[in-house]
Amino acid sequence: MENSQVVLRARPKGMVDDSVTELVSSSRPLCGVDEALIRVGILSIDPTIRTWMDDAPGYLPPIEVGGVIRSSGAGVVVESRSERYKVGDIVVGLTGWQEWCIASRSNVFSVLPSGMGLDLPTVMNVLGSTGLTAYFGLLEVGSFSAGDVVVVSGAAGATGSIVGQIAKARGAKRVVGIAGGPEKCREVVEEYGFDECLDYREPKLSRRLRAACPDGVDLYFDNVGGEILDDVLLSLAMNGRVVLCGAISQYNSQEIVGLKNTFMLIMRRGRMQGFIIFDFAARFAEAQIALAQLVLSGEVVHHEHLVKGLAAAPSALNLLFTGGNHGKTLVVVDDTVVLQ
Repeated sequence: MENSQVVLRARPKGMVDDSVTELVSSSRPLCGVDEALIRVGILSIDPTIRTWMDDAPGYLPPIEVGGVIRSSGAGVVVESRSERYKVGDIVVGLTGWQEWCIASRSNVFSVLPSGMGLDLPTVMNVLGSTGLTAYFGLLEVGSFSAGDVVVVSGAAGATGSIVGQIAKARGAKRVVGIAGGPEKCREVVEEYGFDECLDYREPKLSRRLRAACPDGVDLYFDNVGGEILDDVLLSLAMNGRVVLCGAISQYNSQEIVGLKNTFMLIMRRGRMQGFIIFDFAARFAEAQIALAQLVLSGEVVHHEHLVKGLAAAPSALNLLFTGGNHGKTLVVVDDTVVLQ
């Protein structure tokens, strides 16, 4: 049986086009000792995939040219020679952009419990890397406290929308989003419950931000980097914290935008810290229970942007940078893989 895969053919310069990836076919992998064979059902499309395509150092090595595009995903175990997995288990891990993959000692998957009352796309969104990033970034890295004024960039995106909703649920004084365009700003306020949302495409963002947060920003959750980060630094409150989650404005850029306003960290005794979600791997179950409760109680609203077919994965990745997605972008490889 064949295994369709999307592989890296060349390092991208800007957006991912037809010269960067290729859909190929190989033999289905064989299940060895202490391994399980997984039929991939759904792929998580995240901005970090774009950084892995570059030949640059990071927290994981670059994807090799000719290698399968690295990605997290979920699937069903169809064969197992491991005590960790049984046939029929729905599992989550690094599947890659392909139809079949192997769980092994070096590529461990998590088994999803049944009976949660949540479907697989919801789990991949709110209980997956997106929700985990929002949860630990806000509460642990950002040291969130009730009464904080919180600003979130990329607020209409999968991670940003959850950050703001957790902050509201935990007692933030005010939550202000930053997003692109009036439609997304409306969605951030009306659907996700932010107090206000600023359109970064309109002029004088720093001035509008000071008006929205007259007492300053206690916690800024940054998903975009660049000029927006620089603008928010001007409104930092005393002892303000900046959480560096992503820099999506820079990933496709041929010219990196430097910061000019870091002096505000000195003036306001501020702290700016980056993180990677794997830093909190030992506590994922704790966060997933809390996030599931927020979804089931209606305190977290979520949207999934489903794209059909493995071949569409490259174009789905580009949606994250064009703003063409609505909520968490997922690629459905096999719609028969479902969570009961």
